[in-house]
Amino acid sequence: MYSSGITPVCFTSPLIEKPIGKESMPQTPPFSAMFDSSGYNRNLYQSADDSCGGLYYHDNNLLSGSLEALIQHLVPNVDYYPDRTYIFTFLLSSRLFMHPYELMAKVCHLCVEHQRLSDPNSDKNQIRKIAPKILQLLTEWTETFPYDFRDERMMRNLKDLAHRIASGEETYRKNVQQMIQCLIRKLATLSQYEEVLAKISSTSTDRLTVLKTKPQSIQRDIITVCSDPYTLAQQLTHIELERLSYIGPEEFVQAFVQKDPLDNDKSCYSEQKKTRNLEAYVEWFNRLSYLVATEICMPVKKKHRARMIEYFIDVARECFNIGNFNSLMAIISGMNMSPVSRLKKTWAKVKTAKFDVLEHQMDPSSNFYNYRTALRGAAQRSLTAHSSREKIVIPFFSLLIKDIYFLNEGCANRLPNGHVNFEKFWELAKQVSEFMIWKQVECPFERDRKILQYLLTVPVFSEDALYLASYESEGPENHIEKDRWKSLRSSLLGRV
Repeated sequence: MYSSGITPVCFTSPLIEKPIGKESMPQTPPFSAMFDSSGYNRNLYQSADDSCGGLYYHDNNLLSGSLEALIQHLVPNVDYYPDRTYIFTFLLSSRLFMHPYELMAKVCHLCVEHQRLSDPNSDKNQIRKIAPKILQLLTEWTETFPYDFRDERMMRNLKDLAHRIASGEETYRKNVQQMIQCLIRKLATLSQYEEVLAKISSTSTDRLTVLKTKPQSIQRDIITVCSDPYTLAQQLTHIELERLSYIGPEEFVQAFVQKDPLDNDKSCYSEQKKTRNLEAYVEWFNRLSYLVATEICMPVKKKHRARMIEYFIDVARECFNIGNFNSLMAIISGMNMSPVSRLKKTWAKVKTAKFDVLEHQMDPSSNFYNYRTALRGAAQRSLTAHSSREKIVIPFFSLLIKDIYFLNEGCANRLPNGHVNFEKFWELAKQVSEFMIWKQVECPFERDRKILQYLLTVPVFSEDALYLASYESEGPENHIEKDRWKSLRSSLLGRV
């Protein structure tokens, strides 16, 4: 066995009913159609001119532009509605240059001034043509980046602009109400989820502490809670899909905002990196790895440890079949932790052929070539799926973050002429939009509350406690291990 090379990382709904005929309303394709199979839809239907109002095109593709011109390009007018791919890409990447609330203020200003929404004498027909387009843009923003609206300044601007649109027409008023109610529901659900996470986090204790104080409270192991590896893989998939569903696309960008991202300006997110759902998901991966190692190191008898290893190999294999690569990698990482991999007498009793196949699939060499091939296969299956089960694609998340990190680090945000490097952000949006499709899949398996409760809350060993349990099971093999064992017995058990 080798180390997997992974270290713990520190760190939608339908659109509103259209108030007017289809021909006057921009059509919004689903996420899966947003970035086409040959690459991504960067064709913004512009004239063949290479440069147009501060935007630079090549072969009809938008490559760069001044920040002001890009903001203008986001705002619809009577004859124009931005391509959905552009809306997503710009809303995702603009936060590297300005706060969402600053962008929203500019968008509101442009809508009000340019479309003369503030003028009581303005042409009602004109407003009737532009209002649904502005409403559509606001709807796309609230549906795709709802967490932006936790900021009261965002919500204020949204309500103000929506009120101006709705003031003249009863139909618009209903649609505005629907949009805002949908947004408020999403934010309320997020708050509840965060409360649950905080509760789980505050009650988590180290398993060794519990063993010393209330040994009778942890007499169960995972096999007594769920004897069937297939069922456990399905319950792991429940946790994965739930946690994925709460990660906002903007968290990928906000995770990498540097202290001085642009021209020595103050960072847009220096006050707070808003990546808590992304971090909670990475913490879950680390917890699962430690849970696997704990369950293997706990049993006193060698045959029970071997049975536990074989059980987790079967769970991991089923995760692979489901398309749950994150749980698969967490299980492999747990089994490759030193306190587990050093148990040579235990491993000698294990039929490792199935494990070798799984390790081969997740082999980190050639930049995880085997895994990336399997992921592409799962993604392809998902596109042509007839059932929810076939749609499941849960990527190995730490690698996805790493890919996005290197894409972000590898290219400058701005070109030497001060233009925003939009070609980079098309690529970023392409990667994140694929994730957006995967996170919307409903879990098809039946929930088992007892198993889920165990997976999420059972105490696990710390790294030191894992080493101690490992040495107690199979004694130290050299002086270094012997010294460490003595030190751990003394510090953790108070024994010499």
